[in-house]
Amino acid sequence: MKEPYDLRSALQQLEAEEGQLYITDKLTDTDGELAGVYRYIGGGGTLQRPTQLGPAMLFTNIQNHPGSRVLIGLLGDRQRCASLLNTTSEQLPFLMIKAYSKRLDPVVVAKGICQEIVHHREDEGFDIRKLLPAIKATKEDAGPYITMGLCYGSDPETKESDVTIHRLCLQSRDEMTMFFTPGIRHLDVFRKKAEAKNKALPISISIGVDPAIEIAACFEPPTTPLGFNELSIAGGIRNKPVELCKCVSIDEYAIAHSEYVIEGELLPGKRMREDQHTGLGKAMPEFPGYCGEANPSLPVIRVKAITHRKNPIMRVCLGPGEEHVNLAGIPTEASILSLCEKAMPGKIRNVHCASSGGGKYIAVLQFVKRMESDEGRQRQAALLAFSAFSELKHVFLVDEDVDIYDMKDVLWAMTTRFQSDIDCISIPGVRCHPLDPSNDTAYDPSIRDRGIACKTIFDCTVPFSQKERFQRAAFQEVEASQWLK
Repeated sequence: MKEPYDLRSALQQLEAEEGQLYITDKLTDTDGELAGVYRYIGGGGTLQRPTQLGPAMLFTNIQNHPGSRVLIGLLGDRQRCASLLNTTSEQLPFLMIKAYSKRLDPVVVAKGICQEIVHHREDEGFDIRKLLPAIKATKEDAGPYITMGLCYGSDPETKESDVTIHRLCLQSRDEMTMFFTPGIRHLDVFRKKAEAKNKALPISISIGVDPAIEIAACFEPPTTPLGFNELSIAGGIRNKPVELCKCVSIDEYAIAHSEYVIEGELLPGKRMREDQHTGLGKAMPEFPGYCGEANPSLPVIRVKAITHRKNPIMRVCLGPGEEHVNLAGIPTEASILSLCEKAMPGKIRNVHCASSGGGKYIAVLQFVKRMESDEGRQRQAALLAFSAFSELKHVFLVDEDVDIYDMKDVLWAMTTRFQSDIDCISIPGVRCHPLDPSNDTAYDPSIRDRGIACKTIFDCTVPFSQKERFQRAAFQEVEASQWLK
């Protein structure tokens, strides 16, 4: 089958694979109901229990949005991610590394299919809340959110471009707020440069694209330093450059095959309270499994136009779901593997960013000890992982015989190959992630600032000299399928 280069061809691929896509025409409300349904069908991750992994779901009958469709969970299963990228689950981070090494810069085309239908801010009745089937994951959300918008902007000085996914809340007919994680988003650097000159920053938000672009957009420093365009990695994945088109209302580009494009400007000096319409102090459910706190003062995007395909598909993601785990975790796995391979070639077999950490907080490193002098290097690898990804909180080190994708097996290794007074290494007072509610002065007065954490290495590897003592019970190799006929 032809590789998917847009969202619709990706869906065609899933339709041909049994149990990977469920399409429903039942009338569904985006105000809490849609997310409530998918929690049970395929949410997974750190979502409120009960939940499970399941198919992607396409909702074709959206209340108050006739003609629009909503897709959730496209990347909510690691095996499905692998299938859409034509690889295996275990090889996903290695595919990312390869794509990085052979990246292709995006190209500009005359016109994108994303501009089949155009709505300008000056049009009578223009209202982003009516044009966009954005979701409220819970009834307490600050407002309808764009959760899978690929925000594209350029440095006003160097003209270098960046694409990342951000929390975007619809606030009025033509305004939305944009949340930036402090200190790590390049678009925020661009915004501050423009604001220092009292100028607006043009920004496009592309929604509903090739899944390779969604994953590539989630790479972070040091793999993608300031000025690095993550779309080039997506080009490397597909061996074909991502196509961009000029926006219709701003001096910026958008992803040409998007289902929706929001065109706007980040306004200099204007700020808005995220929960101004609810006053509940909550934003939306985030990847740690809790509702994020509403920010009292966020930058504002003034929307100038919305373009979309005919019968467009809105892509949405649940913050605590398995989809976020894969989006955040797979690029992180690649970044850790790449850095460790440069520092200690052949020592790390694979890396997995586990669901329980939302794809960000926990990494399991499979370390290979081949000689006595390898002892101790596993802890150096953990330090490299922390360097590669500052938002990591816990690193588990395990041997080759441990299944890094099965936390039951990881905890088995922790139970039988770990002594906390010997094998637990704590690194206090290190910057981590502000969305972890335990990383806060309210949790303990010894924590110096919100987002400061104690990072921990759990060394669950067997001492090299004692490998023979820790051999797993060996069972006979058989072709078990013969007994299942």
